[in-house]
Amino acid sequence: MNRTDRLYAIVEELRAVAPRPRSARWLAGRFEVSTRTVERDIGALQQAGVPVYAEPGRAGGYVVDRTATLPPVNVTAAEAVAMAVALRGLAGTPFHSAARAALCKLVAVMPAEAAASARDLAGRVHVMNRVSASPAPALIADALATRRVLLIEYGDRVGSTTVRRVEPLGYLGNLTHWYLVGWCRLRHAVRAFRTDRIVRVTATDEVAAARDLAPADLDIPDHLVTQLTLT
Repeated sequence: MNRTDRLYAIVEELRAVAPRPRSARWLAGRFEVSTRTVERDIGALQQAGVPVYAEPGRAGGYVVDRTATLPPVNVTAAEAVAMAVALRGLAGTPFHSAARAALCKLVAVMPAEAAASARDLAGRVHVMNRVSASPAPALIADALATRRVLLIEYGDRVGSTTVRRVEPLGYLGNLTHWYLVGWCRLRHAVRAFRTDRIVRVTATDEVAAARDLAPADLDIPDHLVTQLTLT
């Protein structure tokens, strides 16, 4: 565990048992470091403004003020990934580093299960260069997170439409458009559907079996596509 992760973990450990204290020796054993390292970490937290204080006595230790610290955040996986997508648009600006740090802090205080879901969802979103601003139907976003099979009416470049059942696998964004990448049951293959050409969409009650989306399935040169991450 690196120091940044350990600092967040110490705060969450103290929050979980507050107002009871945790001794430096107990924390050292919990995080497999020396008591001196714990004392330095507590000092760093205090200098950063975290309300950690020491209780004296044999049963004393370190205590955090729960009312002045951030509890686990009730952010959905889709909301965390949306923030990661927005962060991509800040590349090259003075705000990129601050926004990245804020996202890391957010993920660090999410409940473990929600954070794992967010990382899984982020791994299925890919962006090409800059992110498109073209909208995608809300049903598509929901289906990607829940793996519900979609029934879509799709128009091709010449205006012909087909009705297909699609197992959502991921998103692909470029400078001008968003694409839904999915397993097309009509073509029995992975296909990319431009979201502005989806005439109608219905989310069925069927949950598709887990199916991995390999980078090779996108059929795009590696230097043109980047997989989204939460770091």
